[in-house]
Amino acid sequence: MTAAPRRRRPAGTPLGAPFRRLWSASTVSNLADGVLKVALPLVAVRYTDSPALVAGLTFALTLPWLLFALPAGALADRLDRRHAMIGANVARALLVVALAVVALVPDAGSIVALYVVAFGVGVTETLYDTSAQSILPQVVPRTALPRANGRLYAAELTANQFVGPPLGGLLVAAGAAVAFGLPGALWALAVGLLVGMPGSYRPERTTRTTLRADIAEGLRFLWHDRLLRTLALMVGGSNFASNAAFAIFVLYAVGPDSPLGLSEPAYGVLLTATAVGAFAGSFVAERVVALVGRARSLTLTVLGTTALIGVPAVTTSPWVIGAVYAVGGAGIAVWNVVTLSLRQRITPDALLGRLNSCYRLVAWGTMPLGAAVGGLLGETFGLRTVFVVMAAVSAATLLGLLVVDDRSMDAAERAADEQDRVGVRTEDGAEATPADPEG
Repeated sequence: MTAAPRRRRPAGTPLGAPFRRLWSASTVSNLADGVLKVALPLVAVRYTDSPALVAGLTFALTLPWLLFALPAGALADRLDRRHAMIGANVARALLVVALAVVALVPDAGSIVALYVVAFGVGVTETLYDTSAQSILPQVVPRTALPRANGRLYAAELTANQFVGPPLGGLLVAAGAAVAFGLPGALWALAVGLLVGMPGSYRPERTTRTTLRADIAEGLRFLWHDRLLRTLALMVGGSNFASNAAFAIFVLYAVGPDSPLGLSEPAYGVLLTATAVGAFAGSFVAERVVALVGRARSLTLTVLGTTALIGVPAVTTSPWVIGAVYAVGGAGIAVWNVVTLSLRQRITPDALLGRLNSCYRLVAWGTMPLGAAVGGLLGETFGLRTVFVVMAAVSAATLLGLLVVDDRSMDAAERAADEQDRVGVRTEDGAEATPADPEG
């Protein structure tokens, strides 16, 4: 049994009980992510002070997006997406609980164990996140996607960046076992919430195909869509730069000999500045877009992200850095609400998992590369050099806005709506009758 066909409802219509379950599971899962992403590097500096080795944890956590994004997308279009999310959360809960147990044994922990768990969690994240983005159009009407994405993004940011980082810093101070045990418990709770979510969320498929053919179809769809391809490349450049900078930021910020001289809990609090801005941005994104248009909104977000990456190069004031982080976070929220809603609206549901994974291969596959480059630059030229170089890389992504303008986004949505009215969309955007295979 597949999810029932969606009927368009007014924008103010309640999003429904299944969305509330999805929202709650996403919130809890992202709280676990937020705790873990701060706990891993803070525990790592107990084993090493090498920028390359500390940055390597970010590399290990994000490398799976380069290796497994495409298979994850194909699976998200074959499996019940809710079941895929449940399985991914079970797997990463087991991984971090195992790490917590190791931390209880004297002298048993090591940087190698952190690398293994970081990589394993990254692998499961590819399937969870791809399925989570792809399931939303099955849960709410496409016309309600901007509002639903805004609500999801606000909750995710609050948990992942507002509550998670300071909580992670406090938990590491209490002990590594506690810091790794809590994410395991949170992912288990998210599993319970998803199990109680009603409905089936397996995309309709009219033909049997191989996994390789499914992946190729998703790649073709992204490659032939100039708008989505450009957006993916822009995010890839931005993520390369931001991961290079933040992979070594803990060394710049934490400890009495660091330029900022922050404690572990204070470091977690500083990182919440981005979440404060993003939380606010997620609620005002629709208003900002209505006021200045989507293209100008995206321009402002790129400028904000560039400032966020480069500000540690020009000041060691945590207050100034925090203020810039808040502004940059608001821009990131606006970017995500605009571009994710666009992607979900103009992509056929049967292809959405593969499109999301192909998009993220380009957009997120650069993250481990950025982390590696950031570590090497910091080791060779110093930490401030990383911030300067990567701010320039981020600014260069503005060139993509020569392609992504309001006219092109409006035209893509009109074409998708028209194809929905007259028939089922195929992978190259052509029309087909409902009886023809969707692949």
